Amino acid sequence: MNYKLECSLSPELEKYRDRIEATIKPYIEIQTQNNDDVNWWQSKFGGLPYLPKGFEYPKTCDGKYLFLLAQLNFDEIPPLDGFPDRGILQFYIADDDLYGLDFGNYANVDNPAVEQKFKIIYFPQPDFQVENIITNYDFVPEPEYFPVQGCCGLQFTKKYAPISTNDYQFTELLGSEIHELFMNHEIENEYLEISQSVGHKIGGYPDFTQEDVRQYSSNPEQKQKLDILLLQMDTDCNETVDLMWGDTGVGNFFIDESALRELDFSKVLYNWDCA
Repeated sequence: MNYKLECSLSPELEKYRDRIEATIKPYIEIQTQNNDDVNWWQSKFGGLPYLPKGFEYPKTCDGKYLFLLAQLNFDEIPPLDGFPDRGILQFYIADDDLYGLDFGNYANVDNPAVEQKFKIIYFPQPDFQVENIITNYDFVPEPEYFPVQGCCGLQFTKKYAPISTNDYQFTELLGSEIHELFMNHEIENEYLEISQSVGHKIGGYPDFTQEDVRQYSSNPEQKQKLDILLLQMDTDCNETVDLMWGDTGVGNFFIDESALRELDFSKVLYNWDCA
């Protein structure tokens, strides 16, 4: 599908309009909201998860508890091609000073199936009867190192935006000469405004405070297999939520398009970075 920019461009960017529009993707913008009425099944950042009775609480490979980073209920989310239209998707990470990430291995770029300190769980048909789910989590300790403090509900809006400047495909798709234009900060800021790379989102293009880790794959085919942004959680500190990745960083989860369509979340690439 061909998408169009619904805005005027400066003369410098206007000559690249066709290239820019060719990269536009739909995505779901996520806004945090008050957490007073968040229940077991709702989409949320932080808090306690939806888990059926008898389901083993997720742990690290060495038996330590993982903690709920985010829960997405797709019944609450606008349709997005390739993504589930129902079910609950959960993101868990370890409670340590690296938030469960192995920086020494660049987040397992070539082997994203290794979920040693994070885990993705999907419930395609959640049970909405309270008597059938776990409601007592006294056995789970309070985390000491965790990017989310407390719990907040989420709101979702479908939007569209072109490729972000630090996506590894940016130069390939738009041309190296466009970087020269960004020597002019007004033009750079104009593009950053239309690309909407920052913030919380599902799908679309990612943001990084440093650089796209997918470019470090030693497998030339691997980059093409991790081009779906499953979830991005940005630093966000306000009256609703206290979410901080290190020093104002951003967290991302990537997945292969075919795996997503098959609802196979066993090979997700997790990464976060900060300034």
